Amino acid sequence: MMEASVRARGIRQATQRWLERVVIGLNLCPFAKAVHVKGQIHYAISWAQGRAEVLDDLAVAIRDLQTHTPQQRDTTLLIAPDAFPDFWDFHGLVQGAEKLLRSLRLEGVLQIASFHPQYEFADAPTGDMAHYTNRAPYPILHLLREDSMDRAVAAYPDTASIYARNVARLRALGPQGWQDLQVAAADQKTEGTP
Repeated sequence: MMEASVRARGIRQATQRWLERVVIGLNLCPFAKAVHVKGQIHYAISWAQGRAEVLDDLAVAIRDLQTHTPQQRDTTLLIAPDAFPDFWDFHGLVQGAEKLLRSLRLEGVLQIASFHPQYEFADAPTGDMAHYTNRAPYPILHLLREDSMDRAVAAYPDTASIYARNVARLRALGPQGWQDLQVAAADQKTEGTP
C-alpha cells in the first residue's frame, strides 16, 4: 500500500512538473496558469490497464468534477500511467471517451483534451517537434468545462493563433531544449524524448 502511495505521489509530481514547465512555462495554454495558481486542477489516477476500465474511471472523474463548483475544481487531469503505451491504442480510448461524453449528454458541457508520451498529429511528419505540443509524461485525458473555456477564450485576444504559435515555439526549442526541461515520467527511462 505504501509503495502505491509513493508511486501515486511521483506520478502526480511528474504531471505537475510537466504542467508547470511545458504547458505553463512555455505558455502553450494561456489559460492554464490561472487555474493552477488557484489550485483548481484535480489530478486523478486511473490504475486500470484496459480501455473499459479506464472509461469507467473517466465516468467517475466526470461525476466527481460535476459535484464541485468551478471555483473549487475547474478541471481534472485523469492520468493513466499503466495503460496505452502505444499512442494509436490511446487514440482509440480518446474516441471512446468522446462517445462516453455523448452518452452522458455532456457535449457542450465538458470537453476532453488528450496528451500522451508518444502523441502524434496525422498531418505532421515523424520526429516533428509539433507533436510535443500534446506530449506528456503519461497518457492523460483532460476534462475541461465548456463554460470556463468560453470565458477564457473571450478574454484572450487571438485563440486561433495558439496552435501555430505553440508549434513554432516547440520547433525553436528543439529536441535538446525539450530534454533540458526534464519532464519525462519518473518511471520512464528516455521514452517520449526525441
